[in-house]
Amino acid sequence: MCPASLSLAQRLLGFDTINPPGNEAACMQFFADWLTDNGFEVTLSAFGTDRANLIATMSGAADGMPLAFTGHLDTVPLGNQAWQHDPFGSEIDGDRLYGRGSSDMKAAVAAFALACVEQQAAIRAGRGVILLITGGEETGCDGAQALIEDGNLPEIGALIVGEPTANYPVIGHKGALWLRCETHGKTAHGAMPELGINAIYLAADALGKIRHFSPGAPHPLMKHPTLNVGRIQGGLNINSVPDRAAFDVDIRSAPNLQHATIRQQLSDFLEESVQMTTLVDLPAVLSSAENQWVQSIYRLCQTRFDQPLEARVVPYFTDASLLLPALGNPPCIILGPGEPSMAHQTDEYCLLSKLSEAEQLYAEIIGEWMADGKRSPGMATF
Repeated sequence: MCPASLSLAQRLLGFDTINPPGNEAACMQFFADWLTDNGFEVTLSAFGTDRANLIATMSGAADGMPLAFTGHLDTVPLGNQAWQHDPFGSEIDGDRLYGRGSSDMKAAVAAFALACVEQQAAIRAGRGVILLITGGEETGCDGAQALIEDGNLPEIGALIVGEPTANYPVIGHKGALWLRCETHGKTAHGAMPELGINAIYLAADALGKIRHFSPGAPHPLMKHPTLNVGRIQGGLNINSVPDRAAFDVDIRSAPNLQHATIRQQLSDFLEESVQMTTLVDLPAVLSSAENQWVQSIYRLCQTRFDQPLEARVVPYFTDASLLLPALGNPPCIILGPGEPSMAHQTDEYCLLSKLSEAEQLYAEIIGEWMADGKRSPGMATF
């Protein structure tokens, strides 16, 4: 079965929105035009050269707050390994739609946009929908931060994040705290190292210690927080004693942990030889599995799975980290057709069967939201 959103997904995949630098503006403009042609009111906003976000509104006649979807149009780089399929060619092979961003997460954006168009009559009679489409997600939710700073975020009743979950409903994700740790020494000639202080040696000492640092206690659902050193830099030339070195730390946390506390404890643990700067600070996200709306999502999704659904979280972060507090912390579900294992991978793909399934799921979710709004006009959230 060919998904109705396939053509739109292929068009979105044809744009190179690798971040950095992002360059989402052309893709965002195309999508804005498509949404306008299909009944949305669209506002585009820039947050840098060739960078853009958009808010698309399809208003309803019923009282109560609209349902919102969010997704990003930037992607990660291609990596060093050769691709067998053109990353911007939107090639189809069997049940697979290939392309950078197919799973993460342009196919999902196409699916929920198409579902809104198909449900337009129900939306117009109901409480309406909002699409929050961002750039800059992959480098720390830069676009979402810009969208918040613009000050034009609408009120919403619930949020669906279309990140890759293979259409399994997910109620939360870990937080992300990215830190840059720097050591400073004294430069000298490489032939007379005793006259200098080697910043790389200081960094090496700190790296030896950080492997034994625990960010905090485990969470019942998110389990243990994690720490990874993902990058290290030091020195300018081989025949000098380096006077600066730096390494970047990626900590993934849970709702029971405070980032300010983690940072202070790590600073104390590494002692005064290491200076620390925060690069990204994104809180964890977790909705209640007992929330009535969340339970309705479980019920709609359950028909697609053989085993009973259980409360699940994912380790990656999403724009919901910043959007939810700015939107008043409505209930949130992460739900998208992409394959979680294919995100950021060479020859990334999304299954067409999952894309078609997502269209139907999103349409059913929209239909229920609008029907509930008509039955209970004053109901803002579940």
